[in-house]
Amino acid sequence: MSSNTPRYKAIEAFLLERIHSGAYPVNHQIPAEEQLARDFAVSRMTANKAINNLVQQGYLLRQAGLGTFVTDRKAESSLHEVLNIATEVRARGHVYSNDVIRCEALAADDEVALRLGLRLGGEVFHSILVHRENGVPIQLEDRFVNPRWVPHYLQTDFARQTPNEVLVASCPISDVEHVVEAVLVDEQVAAWLEIDPAAPCLSVIRRTWSDEHLISYARLIHPGDRYKLRSTHKRRG
Repeated sequence: MSSNTPRYKAIEAFLLERIHSGAYPVNHQIPAEEQLARDFAVSRMTANKAINNLVQQGYLLRQAGLGTFVTDRKAESSLHEVLNIATEVRARGHVYSNDVIRCEALAADDEVALRLGLRLGGEVFHSILVHRENGVPIQLEDRFVNPRWVPHYLQTDFARQTPNEVLVASCPISDVEHVVEAVLVDEQVAAWLEIDPAAPCLSVIRRTWSDEHLISYARLIHPGDRYKLRSTHKRRG
């Protein structure tokens, strides 16, 4: 690092190198602030800033009275927001990619018609993508879109834009509904996700609105050992 690089960045780089190399595995206790401050000839405040930054990024976890430990940094998503999965992956410093399994127009069956508020047999756009992080599948997205609100959906190059990006650009999302449950998947879904069919998964049913318009209905399947969901509620007053 250059002489102009803040000293806390040097500590961050050191800790990240140890984490990524496996020298500091999951649940490993990192050196205390005092030790890092001595090793890098900085103040405890500087060492504390480096550790806090890595806590915020999800690499470390502080446990009161015990120390600071390396976390199991599974892919994580918020239940209160609809975030672009490609952005989430890249924010973790990882490589995002996807496989497009299907992209088609079809007639809405009973379930899709009910979920999207369409008439039975009405046209609906359908896509299935496998989202990957560093080449590993972390989410199967099975999405149905109302063609009235996103008429160009099927012309999208999903290697360049995710379905979420297309929807947000066309119809800014105002409301979202999530239903979460633990599931087992069939052999086809297991093959797409490259998991054993007996492996537990998280299923998220998501519906999104733009003002009063129901835009999209998606089934999102995540391998249970590769993904976690987060919900944060702030009390007022």
